[in-house]
Amino acid sequence: MLDLKRQYEPLQKELLGALGHVLQTQQFILGEQVNRFELSAASHLGVAHALGCSSGTDALWLALAAAGLGQGAAVVTTPFSFFASVSSILRAGGTAVLADIDPATFNLSPKAVEEVLDGSQGKQVRAILPVHLFGQCADWTEFARLGRQRGLKLIEDAAQAWGSEWGGTKAGGLGDIAAFSFYPTKNMSAAGDAGMVTTNSEELTERVRMLRQHGMRRRYYHDELGWNTRMDGFQGAILEVKMRYIDGWNHARRTVARRYHALFHESGLAEANLYPSHGIVLPHEVAGSHHVWHQYVIRTRKRDALRDFLAMRQIGSEIYYPLPLHMQEALKRLGYIEGSFPEAERAAHEVLALPIFPELREDEQKTVVSAIADFLS
Repeated sequence: MLDLKRQYEPLQKELLGALGHVLQTQQFILGEQVNRFELSAASHLGVAHALGCSSGTDALWLALAAAGLGQGAAVVTTPFSFFASVSSILRAGGTAVLADIDPATFNLSPKAVEEVLDGSQGKQVRAILPVHLFGQCADWTEFARLGRQRGLKLIEDAAQAWGSEWGGTKAGGLGDIAAFSFYPTKNMSAAGDAGMVTTNSEELTERVRMLRQHGMRRRYYHDELGWNTRMDGFQGAILEVKMRYIDGWNHARRTVARRYHALFHESGLAEANLYPSHGIVLPHEVAGSHHVWHQYVIRTRKRDALRDFLAMRQIGSEIYYPLPLHMQEALKRLGYIEGSFPEAERAAHEVLALPIFPELREDEQKTVVSAIADFLS
């Protein structure tokens, strides 16, 4: 699925130099390297403020807590995402309300959200938290409209979407506040856990800074119950180096995605339908968006059997996500049952992520497509 050695080997000298500087300065928590990365990240994303933290999950909690979405606040999000999208709402003290996904993009459906807002739970909703899934922004034109019309805050879960855009604006600058993950598998990745919060609001920035350091504005004076969610200097150093290369890596991912598209169409495996029949349905880039292809996710009716077949051929694949959030044991208290979100549930049975990373070679992609052709034949 991912060969990080191909990314790290060319950067070894730069990375070791940056890590050595942290050792020399002993700025192990936040400090110079993190500050430089924050400034570089804000400039790259076109936002006023970028604040490093210890993980993408903590970034989500910081964003929600800073925005005041705690006790009594309901936040609408998707059932088809990583666990943290919902658990962070609950951790902040809010109520998670779910709405179904768009079957074409797997992103949260604005239409489904609007139906929730018009329903019995709508009066308690204070914010919408769309996830920019697999590297493509959610339909921000519609979510911005809903935010304006209903007076709702918009929180971006941009964990998988560094560098993606909607209408020329990068993820991280679309909503009131956004959260990124730098988990090692992400397009923009640390050598461990790290995350970031971005916003154009001075007020939210000040609150995030305070909350990430135990609720302190002055050392040892605690104004609120914050948490220890600071980014360490080593991760800041790694990420500052990688900032110089992320645009090139994302461009390479787009090239890899185009090659997959071409190879699948040439092989006759691609179906033009919304749902798969005998072949596979390919992912696509929505008009007006800029996809960074964190994952290349196909749909197929024989997903589990195909994955087993690929494993026998020593080809990696992954299922994002095999069980929607409303069906997770830990989230039964949300009150949903099987059948509540049919599009998310169907996607969970059909999606399969294929190998994709900037250094993936064309001959390797041909091997993947050939194996899928063998299976389907």
